[in-house]
Amino acid sequence: MELDPMDLLRSNLSRVRIPEPTNRIYKQECCISFQTPRSEGGLFIDMFNFLAFGKECVSWNFEKTGNAVYLHIKQTKKMVPEDRPLKKPTLLAIGVDGGFDNNDTEYEETRSIVILPQYVSLPFPSVELPEKVRLAADGILLAEGAERKEQVAAWTAADTKQVSAYAENLQQIGDGVFIPPSGWKCSQCDKMDNLWLNLTDGVILCGRKNWDGTGGNNHAIEHYKKTGYPLAVKLGTITTDIESADVYSYPEDDSVLDPLLAQHLAFFGIDFSSLQKTELTTAERELDQNTNFDWNRIQESGQEVEPIFGPGYTGLVNLGNSCYLAATMQVVFSTQSFSSRYYINQNLKKAFEAAPADPTVDLNMQLTKLAHGLLSGKYSIPASENDENANVASSTKTDKQEGIPPRMFKAVIAASHPEFSSMRQQDALEFFLHFIDQVERTNSAKAELDPSRSFKFGIEDRIMCSSGKVAYNRRNDYTLSLNIPLHEATNKDELESFHKLKADKLSEGKEPSSDEIVRPRVPLEACLANFSAPEEIHDFYSTALKTKTTALKTAGLTSFPDYLVLHMRKFVMEAGWVPKKLDVYIDVPDIIDISHMRSKGHQPEEELLPDAVPEEDSDKPWVNEEIVSQLVSMGFNHIHCQKAALNTSNAGVEEAMNWLLSHMDDPDIDAPISKGQGSQSVDQSKVDTLISFGFQEDVARKALEASNGDIEKATDWIFSNPDASVSSMDASSSNTTSVPNGADLPDGGGKYRLIGIVSHIGTSTQCGHYVAHIRKDGRWVIFNDDKVGASINPPKDMGYLYFFERLIG
Repeated sequence: MELDPMDLLRSNLSRVRIPEPTNRIYKQECCISFQTPRSEGGLFIDMFNFLAFGKECVSWNFEKTGNAVYLHIKQTKKMVPEDRPLKKPTLLAIGVDGGFDNNDTEYEETRSIVILPQYVSLPFPSVELPEKVRLAADGILLAEGAERKEQVAAWTAADTKQVSAYAENLQQIGDGVFIPPSGWKCSQCDKMDNLWLNLTDGVILCGRKNWDGTGGNNHAIEHYKKTGYPLAVKLGTITTDIESADVYSYPEDDSVLDPLLAQHLAFFGIDFSSLQKTELTTAERELDQNTNFDWNRIQESGQEVEPIFGPGYTGLVNLGNSCYLAATMQVVFSTQSFSSRYYINQNLKKAFEAAPADPTVDLNMQLTKLAHGLLSGKYSIPASENDENANVASSTKTDKQEGIPPRMFKAVIAASHPEFSSMRQQDALEFFLHFIDQVERTNSAKAELDPSRSFKFGIEDRIMCSSGKVAYNRRNDYTLSLNIPLHEATNKDELESFHKLKADKLSEGKEPSSDEIVRPRVPLEACLANFSAPEEIHDFYSTALKTKTTALKTAGLTSFPDYLVLHMRKFVMEAGWVPKKLDVYIDVPDIIDISHMRSKGHQPEEELLPDAVPEEDSDKPWVNEEIVSQLVSMGFNHIHCQKAALNTSNAGVEEAMNWLLSHMDDPDIDAPISKGQGSQSVDQSKVDTLISFGFQEDVARKALEASNGDIEKATDWIFSNPDASVSSMDASSSNTTSVPNGADLPDGGGKYRLIGIVSHIGTSTQCGHYVAHIRKDGRWVIFNDDKVGASINPPKDMGYLYFFERLIG
């Protein structure tokens, strides 16, 4: 006998909760797809866990949780007069209450209570419903959705800053303190992000610790409690736009404005008054003059760009300065490795079943959701076709798609990097590296499934001193950062003529027009050659000569990744903290061959530099104090800097910095340096653990010595050195070269095809706009947020990040 609908509801009242103010309630978008209340079938909100599901996914939630009662919301389009007046905005935002009105369509909303698995529907509101159900549904409807709450909070936070009462009479001490333009570190711990510069004494300290253990270690606020020094500015947020800097007042417990910030920063050698007077009237003024040209060229404005729809051609809605994320993720999901991992080989149901109770905080789930949204083609249709309730009589067909909003993905990927959760513009390179790091961590249990491996490669530095003997240092990376040698420009004659024209114009009080401006053209080959070119290292201590000498350093790749990402260093920091964007074109061919860049490793005829220490200091290995002092001036711990110099054979500051950043979490990083450091005793229990994995004791012991006792790194070392044994290999030496490639690195030929470009418009990575161009199905396609179309003239010479795919055969 079939149950009465009301009796069926009453039998499931235990799976209904009345929401509390602290509950996160999702009611704008499905947690595992991009279905909304406006989609066919509407949206179902679980009345127990307050997660939202589209019609296709709600049954999966019922199967997983047993939650049977849902508030169903369906929105249908209203007929709106064409002469509707526009609303006046009160908030600098788009798509939020009080923000700019895009004259968006209005919708009518209907609600009901639905019980699964029969999909029995009861009208809402209704006095016949149990009181608990009425209260729960009202609570859901009245609550601000989690998606909207995060969006509004991010916008309004920037609009409520007040001038600090402590700014005008701020006392500054510590005359002679100089803050370098990069390489900062907390003076009390090893944190290198979330750092704050106290504007009274110039001390750099980490921020507050979040409830989940992320963030800083509270050293900045503890410093305030001890000293009473009130104001601090967050390093990394200072740009030419002084007012955009993140200044915090501890006594006022809020973000504030410091109208004298330029003066306060100048006290520590950060000369913004000079920047305002010189840079803005020369190079930056010229860049501003070119901005319209950049904008039009990169976005292909003014050209008849044919819209494209279908699988792989879905746009991403801009959530507020989120173009860096959109451009990067479009290119990432155009690769076979990521599309296979999160789309072809993983469906939404499988990812949801493997996700924790809250799928909105699971990176694997949200990546799968994003992949299916971008690649399925389900959401890549003209807006008029997408609206099943459109008023056919009054609507006109548009070739614009609505795109999908990557809200949940952005929230997950930003959880471990607070800066990405803001509405401020970010560096696409920094985001890409953070994203790849998170993907690698998420897939660490099953490395064979890790798509980030396809970007990973090894770099080897070869250092040869004047004795003829050599040393080798290795590291892994995901991007190849290239300096741009302007002296290799191929249009020097045109440049010389332009500079003469510019001088003549300036003498007349005029500026060159955008049509007259000539930019240097540098071949990509010159940038690659510059990376591999020999570089002199002065004051290199040779263990063979027992004295300082000049050495030559060359760099090469130990492996060639499936996908090669080239980062063009267009943004440089000049003296006095003056940021500058190189105004240059890079001539990039469709096909490149980097086979000549493969490192050869230790050759039989080469003799390695000995590990001996200088005779005058036999107790400790010798380190180059110039390298150490430069690193210390950046805020690093002195002993950490010594170890960095030692473990890179005193090759240089950059090499030491790379080693330091890779070994900050080593368990013995704070241990004193000793002569026999490479052969220290290891924990027998860790040896036994590796033996239990099936490794021989001598190999396990040597691996632990090489990895400073870290079991995970020791395991990686063993797999990277399959033929290792105590007799055949000295793992503790910095000259280890027996294995040319790490076992976890992909490798192949050196011939690549250009498949993607991320271009930047603007004078700084912290402002402007990012656009992606991707080669798909034999043609170039522009992805400009939610706009997707056939590219007529892709700006191959204006890229910031270039993505290449290795050619097979």
